Amino acid sequence: MGEGIRLGSMVRADADHARAPKVLVFDSGLGGLTVLRELKRARPDLEFAYAADDAAFPYGRLSDAELVERVRSVMERLIGELDPDLVVIACNTASTLALPVLRSRFAIPFVGTVPAVKPACERSKTKRVSVLATPATVRRDYTQGLIVEFAGDCQVTLVGSERLASLAEAALRGESVADQAIAAEIAPCFVDDGARTDTVVLACTHYPLLLNRLQKMARWPVAWVDPAPAIARRASSLLGAPGAPRAAPIRAVFTSGHAPEPALAAALAGFGIELEKAAATAI
Repeated sequence: MGEGIRLGSMVRADADHARAPKVLVFDSGLGGLTVLRELKRARPDLEFAYAADDAAFPYGRLSDAELVERVRSVMERLIGELDPDLVVIACNTASTLALPVLRSRFAIPFVGTVPAVKPACERSKTKRVSVLATPATVRRDYTQGLIVEFAGDCQVTLVGSERLASLAEAALRGESVADQAIAAEIAPCFVDDGARTDTVVLACTHYPLLLNRLQKMARWPVAWVDPAPAIARRASSLLGAPGAPRAAPIRAVFTSGHAPEPALAAALAGFGIELEKAAATAI
């Protein structure tokens, strides 16, 4: 799957300026855009590229071995083509499985994404926290280990959503997504057993794309914990002091070989990604 990789446009660095560090943000789909957004806010001096392995989306349908090999092989091509200084794996499922292999294979640093159990439990007043994730992330031993290590006296409810990531992708593509569909996916997060859930961890980078609607469909107000700001801080710390801000369109890669439809292209532009009008380049 994913024989072709399509590239969007990339602004070339001004020859009068030193090359800015380049960060590649990688996800199975479009959820990593929420991380890209925070990285841009934190470090406007950097050059960015975004890669969506949409040919294999969603990763949860792959076995562990298939997922690791898929990420390794795609990353081999992306690093060879894009030559990033740092890679952010903006996917919980991929991070919990593939990061050790990637770090052993490539010399550049990788920043992963893991469920924000520790900060959620630290800020919860009722000590009732829900982790909203894909079923693949919920069943990972890594996720269970985070709860054992960091939950303390919190009661943590793991909620494996089958559809929410796909609903987020559909909404970003301009498709109609019913409020009731979103409400059904998040309903198990709201536990009231004498003390109500007051904090929900968004343990999939797709979910913040729907944040306004999650807030709207919540059974009662809760704090929604988005890991993107913490990921941005970690990546920034590995790249040295910030330089002068740079206004540069972002290069986009789609492993399916399919160019985004107009509605998605417009949404991507809101994240700073400007797609070429001409045929994209295949790797």
